[in-house]
Amino acid sequence: IRKAADEVNRKISAYQDRMPGKGMVELLSFAALNVCMANLSLQDQLKEIAREEKSLAEELEGYLENIDKNSR
Repeated sequence: IRKAADEVNRKISAYQDRMPGKGMVELLSFAALNVCMANLSLQDQLKEIAREEKSLAEELEGYLENIDKNSR
């Protein structure tokens, strides 16, 4: 929780430096949107990795079946 709070505070500080006239609600909204976008990006990456893992597992299974057939 502390790491998350620190990250939010860093983002708010960065937005305060870039947009000095904005209120806290706007800054928090920008920070929340930023965190959400990063989360969605990571979810997309995780889905792609899962697809790759499944494909590699199927490929490996095919190789193992082929080795098994050839060894008989």
